Amino acid sequence: MTERSIDELIKKLTNDSFEKKEFNRRNFLHGAGKIAGLSLGLTIVNSMGLGESRVNAAPKFQSYPFTLGVASGDPLSDSIVLWTRLAPDPLNGGGMQLQSVPVKWEIAKDEHFRHIIKRGTEIARPELAHSVHAEVDGLEPNTIYYYRFKTGHELSPVGKTKTLPTAGESIASMTFAFASCQQYEHGYYTAYEHMAKEELDLVFHLGDYIYEYGPNEYVAGTGNVRTHSGPEIITLEDYRNRHAQYRSDANLKAAHAAFPWVVTWDDHEVENNYANVIPEKGQSVEAFIKRRAAAYQAYYEHMPLRRTSLPNGADMQLYRDFTYGNLAAFFVLDTRQYRDDQANGDGTKAHTEESLDPNRSSLGKKQEEWLLGNLGNSKSHWNVLAQQIFFAQRRFGTDTTPTFSMDSWDGYPATRQRITDFVNNKNMKNLVVLTGDVHASWASNLMTDYNNNSSKIVGAEFVGTSITSGGNGADKRADTDRILARNPHIKFFNDYRGYVRCTVTPEKWQADYRVVPLVTEPGADISTRASFVYERDGKGLKEVEANAIPQGVKVSKEVEEDRNRAHGRAHEKQLEKKREKVNH
Repeated sequence: MTERSIDELIKKLTNDSFEKKEFNRRNFLHGAGKIAGLSLGLTIVNSMGLGESRVNAAPKFQSYPFTLGVASGDPLSDSIVLWTRLAPDPLNGGGMQLQSVPVKWEIAKDEHFRHIIKRGTEIARPELAHSVHAEVDGLEPNTIYYYRFKTGHELSPVGKTKTLPTAGESIASMTFAFASCQQYEHGYYTAYEHMAKEELDLVFHLGDYIYEYGPNEYVAGTGNVRTHSGPEIITLEDYRNRHAQYRSDANLKAAHAAFPWVVTWDDHEVENNYANVIPEKGQSVEAFIKRRAAAYQAYYEHMPLRRTSLPNGADMQLYRDFTYGNLAAFFVLDTRQYRDDQANGDGTKAHTEESLDPNRSSLGKKQEEWLLGNLGNSKSHWNVLAQQIFFAQRRFGTDTTPTFSMDSWDGYPATRQRITDFVNNKNMKNLVVLTGDVHASWASNLMTDYNNNSSKIVGAEFVGTSITSGGNGADKRADTDRILARNPHIKFFNDYRGYVRCTVTPEKWQADYRVVPLVTEPGADISTRASFVYERDGKGLKEVEANAIPQGVKVSKEVEEDRNRAHGRAHEKQLEKKREKVNH
């Protein structure tokens, strides 16, 4: 398949989809999916046609190549992925020559590397931005290791990582954190500075690792304090440079170097609110498919992912599972790549026949079957969905005319109900959902029927606030009391920035909402705003700690919809720049 034949198919699909009076999204999605497979497949084939670039066995660098630090991830009981990327000039394509470079790695049980357990060499190739994904096998379970890289005469920083316990092994406790939504311009990564000092077994990142906007297009309510390098990102080089800018942050590098990470994406790793191969708005099919291909490849290049996640055709495999002894089974979901388009034109709307269609899915058929199959076979004390979008119902609007977010699970209620019914029919009571996306902290009971306050509780959802996105925030917003009153299953809301630390035992799950009062200046202190416990006793969430946050704003004038309005203003700025470019 050539570029020309792909372009011809794209042109036909564009004409069929956009020149007819009736726009059939299902046909669009089916046809675009075929083209995405061809286009993405061609992109990766060109990348991985590899082997051809000359290997420079004795590289010399004009400046330090490990500017983006080191990371580890996707831990198993006997294996870990070690990551780095050679980038002496990180914001300008990396600054490497078009040559492959050998990179040695070492892993040891002590941070001084007196007792090196394993060594190896990976080839950092220009086709994958000179990134390194070393999959180290033969390790001991539930064990801390230290690792580093070397190339030429240059030595990387030291990273610390940990393997998982053996599946089924009796485990007394674990502690981990999860985070999301780190818009670089909106604030400083102070939360990561504090996270790096915690004692954690693992970190989950639930999406919006980067943002696609150009400088000062997406502006926080408290103003932007840093600036994106380069305009709105579209091409592979654009996405690489943006990832590099985010990864250049010292606090983010410290958090990556301190623990193994398990990552999944949301929408901004490509574009706001995209669905499968359907863009947000204002793009041709051709432009978006090529953009998504670039974004997926750059994401793989910058994350500690296994080769099984290397983009393949139209797909990049991100949904996967991790078992922490007999304590917890984590199912990492992808609610962007396979979803049906948002119903009712997206936004916050009343339900219609479209949004209630039982055939619509946020996961796609294959992923949903995978999830339910794994849930059914799980023998763990806890079954955990590590995912992106708000799972519990959130009722907005009025009592007579309720509205719901079409981008969240409320926009795909049939998929949510199938999962809930499955868990309920199995009498599990141990479902925990971890969520990002909405730039605020929430804690909810998961109900069999959200319209019946006395219905059965089958689990809990902990929604983590953003690292920076949205700016400083406040203890609560202008509409907080009204939203909580309409949603009695939601037990907590807070709008400061930070992350969630979870301590898990066989009997109970505790979530500590760790927050900073501001992100517009570096150096803020961290506090636990509240702690909630869930115990599978049918009684739901219990608040066990609550604290006032010094220096923080108590009540802001912001409301839930302001986040969507800010994205809308950003999009208008993008369109205006495109119009100016055409006119000139």
